[in-house]
Amino acid sequence: MKIIIAEKTSPAAIKMFRDEAGWNVITAEQLNGDLAAQLADADALVVRSAVDVNSKLLESANQLRVIGRAGVGVDNIDVAAATKKGVVVMNTPGANAVAVAEHTFGLMLSLARHLTRADSTTRAGKWEKKSLQGTELRGKTLGIIGFGRVGIEVAKRARAFDMRVMANDPFVSQEVAHDFGVTLANLEEVYASADYLSLHLGLTPQTEGMINQSAIGKMKKGVRIINCARGELINDAALVEALKSGQVGGAAIDVFTTEPPKDSALFACENVVATPHIAGSTNEAQEAVGTQIAQQVIDFLKSGVARNAVK
Repeated sequence: MKIIIAEKTSPAAIKMFRDEAGWNVITAEQLNGDLAAQLADADALVVRSAVDVNSKLLESANQLRVIGRAGVGVDNIDVAAATKKGVVVMNTPGANAVAVAEHTFGLMLSLARHLTRADSTTRAGKWEKKSLQGTELRGKTLGIIGFGRVGIEVAKRARAFDMRVMANDPFVSQEVAHDFGVTLANLEEVYASADYLSLHLGLTPQTEGMINQSAIGKMKKGVRIINCARGELINDAALVEALKSGQVGGAAIDVFTTEPPKDSALFACENVVATPHIAGSTNEAQEAVGTQIAQQVIDFLKSGVARNAVK
């Protein structure tokens, strides 16, 4: 078996592949920038989010059987082209859920207590206690759009902060939401009620640009929006306009339509906190997604078991 690990991943994951007798493991450092050539006789390809596994790249994959995505989103993989070639695509949902949930709360607290501005002004020799007076999360309503593994972890933490939690997810039952102390509601109800709105859903044709001028107009004035999911969920121009008008009181953004973002109008808004797509980037999460995808790929190649296959 030939395994290509095209991006930096957990050493433990690499060891799992190399422990398989007779398997040839090619890491990112060994590719020398020629992934297509190495892919010609590869049985498996493991990626994270940087490598673009498009139809042209897949043309050279003559015996590829499986693509493993160490993470959740597969928008960097042409799943349709892979399926056409008979290649299974699998990901690792839930492996970094705690990391993303904790980062979400870090961003939420930063918005509530002006932490980034407090840090920069204090370092600049200022003492702006009055202008930096914040608000508490206690008693506020958190709206969660997308109640999967990450959304559930966010809800658990929100309840510890004594927040009321509402969620919208067409694939989740009232019973499941009730088990986590969450009120399941339609989008309009969540928009109208949320003091904080956090996005935790995948990118699809239906969700792309869903946070637009119309949606923002339905939200409570002063709502604070957190996005640790996909940048394309938000129409940036509409968000900037709402931030300037005060309809949106603040935004914390970890993901962008173009990464790294260049000259984003969001950066001109003082009430924006930005981080460079690091919500899932903890030592623990990277270890978990790496070893999980390694085990899934190994199981598939050895026994044909396809766990977390993407349709």
